[in-house]
Amino acid sequence: MAWTPEQLLAYLGELGIPAATVEHPPVFTVEEARRVRDPQEGGHCKSLFLRNKKGAMWLVVLFEDTNVDLRRLGEVIGAGRLGFASPERLDRYLGVIPGAVTPFAVINDDGRDVAVVLEQELIDTDPLHFHPLDNTLTTAISPGDLLKFLEATDHKPTLLNTISLS
Repeated sequence: MAWTPEQLLAYLGELGIPAATVEHPPVFTVEEARRVRDPQEGGHCKSLFLRNKKGAMWLVVLFEDTNVDLRRLGEVIGAGRLGFASPERLDRYLGVIPGAVTPFAVINDDGRDVAVVLEQELIDTDPLHFHPLDNTLTTAISPGDLLKFLEATDHKPTLLNTISLS
C-alpha cells in the first residue's frame, strides 16, 4: 500500500525535517505548475522516472528549466538508452501517478529498485519544491533535508553536474 501525503509529512516530522506545504489545483506539467503557484523563492523542480532496456530504473530530479537529452543522460549515468517508464511501472515502484513524480516517492520503493540522480546545482538552492506524493500539493524543504530524507529511505543519490549533459 502506497504512503499517503499525510503519512509522508508525518514521517518528515519524525526525521526532524521542517516542511511547508501548500495546496493548489492538480498540475501535470511544469507549465501548469507555473500558472497555479504563488511566487515562491527557491528551486522548482521536475522529476523524471526513467528505465533502460534491461528494466533498471532511475528517478532523475532537476530544476524545472533544465533541458535533458535522454541519450546523453543515459551515457553519463551508465544506463545506456533511457526512456520514460510506463504509468503502471510508476505506480508499482513509486506509488504515484504521472504528474506527481517526486523524490518523496522513493518512500514507496521498498525493494530499493530505483536509483536516484539529483542535479548537483539543486544542493545550492533553498528551499526546493516537490509534490508530496500528490499533484495538488507542493512541499518546500531544504536541500540538506532532501538528502537526509533520501538517506533515511536508503536512496543515497548520485549528484550530476548538468554541464556534463551539454
